[in-house]
Amino acid sequence: MNAEHWIDLRCHPSTPAGAVRAIAVLVRRSAAGAELRISYRLDGELARISIPLPAVPRINTELWRRTCFEAFIAVDGQSAYHELNFSPSGQWAVYAFSGYRNGAPLLDETMRPRIEVRTGGARLELDAAVRLDALRAGYPRAVLRVGLSAVIETRDGLSYWALHHRAGKPDFHDARGFALLLEPPAPRW
Repeated sequence: MNAEHWIDLRCHPSTPAGAVRAIAVLVRRSAAGAELRISYRLDGELARISIPLPAVPRINTELWRRTCFEAFIAVDGQSAYHELNFSPSGQWAVYAFSGYRNGAPLLDETMRPRIEVRTGGARLELDAAVRLDALRAGYPRAVLRVGLSAVIETRDGLSYWALHHRAGKPDFHDARGFALLLEPPAPRW
């Protein structure tokens, strides 16, 4: 299934939804498959949400400790994956994992995603575009499993949002949460 519609994220039942009413995500692959475009749309009481201020777009680890949008990408059937963090500040991080939580950050500025942020009224929107071939040569033509998530900081604490949550505490690295299947682009004749 190739996602061409907004998909709702769900708040983990053990965390407060707080000021967030809804988070939806739109995922698209470029025609050649080399770029992944992800749009996040948060609706809520923005005055009660801690939104990082604009900063110099650069690599910054541990963005997930505050309001941050995330994507996890793996080739279908493989245990290796990448984690991408997009902050409303414009800062970002990419992590490479060979298996469940077995990995490290990639400190390579050439992987820099394009991030655009808009706020207005009760909505925060973040668009991110990532070059899949910069992450892994095989990604552009592979069937991908994608996990989509967000960590939202409010006065009530952190809430954890994802396509799929397993029982127990929130864990975005659980491959069962990589619930969106993205087919490669159709060949052009």
